[in-house]
Amino acid sequence: MARLRDPASGCPWDLAQDFATIAPYTIEEAYEVADAIDRGDMEGLRDELGDLLLQVVFHAQMAREAGHFGFEDLARAIADKMERRHPHVFGDADREDADAVRASWEEIKRAERAAAGDTDTSALAGISRGLPEWQRAVKLQDRAARVGFDWPGPGPVMAKLEEELAEVGAEFAAVAAAPEDAAARDRLEAELGDLLFVAANLARHAGVDVGAALRRANHKFERRFRGMEALAAADGTCLAGLSLDTQDAYWERAKAGERGASG
Repeated sequence: MARLRDPASGCPWDLAQDFATIAPYTIEEAYEVADAIDRGDMEGLRDELGDLLLQVVFHAQMAREAGHFGFEDLARAIADKMERRHPHVFGDADREDADAVRASWEEIKRAERAAAGDTDTSALAGISRGLPEWQRAVKLQDRAARVGFDWPGPGPVMAKLEEELAEVGAEFAAVAAAPEDAAARDRLEAELGDLLFVAANLARHAGVDVGAALRRANHKFERRFRGMEALAAADGTCLAGLSLDTQDAYWERAKAGERGASG
């Protein structure tokens, strides 16, 4: 990476990058790691982890050039952090169950933030604003639940979901009646946000990872849509230009084909 970034003999593309331009690639590579894990592709996981490591090396090299830190510094920092946050392994603290370890981890993180001058004492402190919003929603809900602010089970969450869905329907009707009304569209966005927030909470109560569930739904849609395209091509046509009813018929055929393949 140092050679790629060499001002005299390096790669023009690599030299043109900075932290902000590389950050989207870093996020993309992390998702590709998750995708390889979802697919159980160990060879692919090896390659994707290498790609993700390259992103870390890229950021570290740019930081070194700017005089901030190098790769060895960040490796040392994470090693120190792991030792500090695992006193039951690297220190003399008692080895406890997973819940106790998690509570200890959070307490150590709070102490670290305080030592760094962070005066935010909220139960929600330290939740990154750079997370995907669905993931941040779950973390906010989980933190609130630790102090008892939570529904007692999935039943009330589903009732709340129905309530939010009705409110979304009302705002859709308001936008349809006044398409140019910016305030109406803003209310619709707010209600859709509430709906998604409650849906994430329902997943949390179910013990289901929202990202994994959504990836599964995406994979299912892509598989069935590609199946529709294949069926249409076998009939000598393509989906574009077909009526919605005809497309729906292909969708049902694709679904039926999946059920048949699974026995």
